[in-house]
Amino acid sequence: MNQIVVREIGEMLFRIGAVRFGRFTLKDGRESPFYLDLRILVSHPDGLARVARAMLQRAEGLAYDRLAGIPYAGLPIAVAMSLIGLRPVVYPRKEAKGYGTGRAVEGEYAAGERVLVVDDVVTSGGAKIEAVEALRAVGLVVEDILVVVDRQEPGSRVMADAGVRLHSVLGVVELLESLRRSNHIGEDEFRRSSNFVAGAARG
Repeated sequence: MNQIVVREIGEMLFRIGAVRFGRFTLKDGRESPFYLDLRILVSHPDGLARVARAMLQRAEGLAYDRLAGIPYAGLPIAVAMSLIGLRPVVYPRKEAKGYGTGRAVEGEYAAGERVLVVDDVVTSGGAKIEAVEALRAVGLVVEDILVVVDRQEPGSRVMADAGVRLHSVLGVVELLESLRRSNHIGEDEFRRSSNFVAGAARG
């Protein structure tokens, strides 16, 4: 990705508090020196639009008929991309409806169409695979997933095993390096965070 775009996105995420430094307990119980919370983008329309444009730029060259946003963080990003790029959106429900249509995937689509799955961050990849399986179960073709930030943990390997290619606007190491160069974080924060990423990648 263009380094200017990486810097702009990284600085915007830091400014709105979508990337924070300190001591944070992750979902799997690990303690991390930084935390990514891109759900906050919904409260920052300018930032959301900037991310959507970067995502569309990153998606150039990928073949897809529709965007598929993963609830909850990926859905507003996919809708913003849709409004800017004029691409239709579908999304897999967290749970299939027990009434009405009983749909597991909302929106208009036809079996055999190719969807580009959209989300905010990838870590372990487990939630992404669940969404991919739901989309494939209704006949949609899923070969690519696009996220804003790749935490560069085992998620990419998990998705490769499921036959899905991972694409991202920026990797977490790029994000950390950009914030260090712009003096938003110091050497100590950069080193602690980089060491954590390296350890997670080995795991």
